[in-house]
Order: sequence, then C-alpha cells, then structure tokens
Amino acid sequence: MNELPIVVTCTDRKASPPTADLQARTLMAADLPQRAEEWAHRLHTTPSRHTALEDLYRGDQWKRALALTRAASQAGFTPRLYAASAGLGLRPVSSSAPSYAATFLSRHADSVASSNAQTSQWWDHLQRLDGTRDLPQIAGAAGRALVVLSAPYAQAMHHDLLALADTATDVVLIGGATDIEGIRRVPANAGLRHALGGTLTSLNVRMAASWLEHCTPGRLADPPARLRWDDWVSRTARPERYDRTPVTDETVIAFIEKAKSTYPGASRTRMLRLFRDQGMACEQKRFAGLYESTIGR
Repeated sequence: MNELPIVVTCTDRKASPPTADLQARTLMAADLPQRAEEWAHRLHTTPSRHTALEDLYRGDQWKRALALTRAASQAGFTPRLYAASAGLGLRPVSSSAPSYAATFLSRHADSVASSNAQTSQWWDHLQRLDGTRDLPQIAGAAGRALVVLSAPYAQAMHHDLLALADTATDVVLIGGATDIEGIRRVPANAGLRHALGGTLTSLNVRMAASWLEHCTPGRLADPPARLRWDDWVSRTARPERYDRTPVTDETVIAFIEKAKSTYPGASRTRMLRLFRDQGMACEQKRFAGLYESTIGR
C-alpha cells in the first residue's frame, strides 16, 4: 500500500467566521491548564456548524497543502493528510470541526500561549481531545511521514517530533524550528521562492511538493533523493532581493481594510508580511501606526 502520512499546518483563514466562544482571545485570563480545559469545553458544547477540515481552511497555503496528496500519489505513495491545529490538535482532514480562531503565533490576538514552553503544554492538552491523533501512531507500520510545519507549530509539537524520530525510520520535516536526530530536516529556504513561486506563507508546502518530485518512487528520503534535492537547491536558490515599491498612506490603509476582511484575526505582523509579499514597501513603525489608526476607527 506504501502509505505516506502527511502533516501540514492549518491556516488562519476559515470558510466562515468563528463565534466569539471559539476565539482564543475570549478565554479567561487564568493559568494554562484552566484555559485549555475551558477551550475543550467550548469545542464540545458550542452549537456551531461542523465542516470537514479540508473545506474549513482557506487560502493559497491550504490549496497547496491539499495538492500535496496528488504530488505524493505521483511519487508512488498512498497519501493520508493531517492538519496540525492550535485549536484542535492533530486530525485527519476528513474529520470535521466548527470554525475557530486559535494560533501558536506570538503577538496574535488569538494566540493560545506566550512562550515555547507554554505552546508545548497547550499542545499536550489538545492531544487529549476526542478525535486527535498521535504523530508517532499515524506513521504506523510504514514507519514514514512527511511533516510540513512552521517554526511556531514545530516548537509546540517538539515532544511529538522527538517521539516520531524514535519510532519511524523515514521522516522528512520541511520547515520546522530545529534539527532533530533521526529526522531529515529541510529548513525553509526563501532563496527558492523565485523557482517555486507564491508567498512566504506557502513556501514550506511548495518545498514539500518539490521534495516529492525529487523522490525515488515509493521512497521518501533515501540517499539518491537527498543528493538530487541538494544538487537542485545548490543550482536553484537565489538570495531574496527586496526591491519593493514605496506607496502612500492611502494605499497602505486600503490594503489593511481589505486584508482585515480577507484574513479575520490576522495579526499586525502577519499583515505587514502579506503587504510586503505583494512587493510594496512600508517601514514597520509607519505600518504599525496606520494599522492602529485604521482598525481603531
């Protein structure tokens, strides 16, 4: 069967806005175990429409994540896609859940924790929820997994990644936060953007698709595949050049107003990144002032 579990990070954008009860910002200011218990209670009792995760998330990053299953099939695998979520834990994308707002990104209104230690603790609580899966367990008898995570989510899942390294022999981590013995880590490389396209937010999943294209059919990280990948990167990667166009305050404000409706709950930092990804220039302090004046109206 040659099964390949693929784990990807969820996205901020959802098919529908979450109710107030399912926004992490509304949790009481208590210690983390109490907040996690309250969050679990809300997930279980809030009367919200459930949607399959593959349809709940939105945006280019998620479209690319779903496309990984096709790339994996072409590489000789039978893919099984899972989403790592700061609100739900680790779940197959075929499972369903209500819309919610929770993230491991710091300085975000719906951030669930304020430090790496706390994100790891929060993740441990999430993994006790009904419907969650265990990372080493999903690697299963195949002993392999392709894990595509941003740094904040990899930090939250660090203990799970260590356990995966102990139980599986063929694991590739795209992105991540730190090297782990027993796992082939491929750090995010912005120098590949000119070849892979897209924004920085979708870079990891685009790199994962490219890794699958370089695989030996049916094998994830054998030495020939690693050599092909390293050779391709050495020939392809180019330093990022930030030739952005200066714009007026009115243009910045118009972008912020549009982005707030397109990306509900997006932090100021993420919004500035999206702004710059479109090739426009704005100094961080200036953007912060315009952001605060715009959303404070």
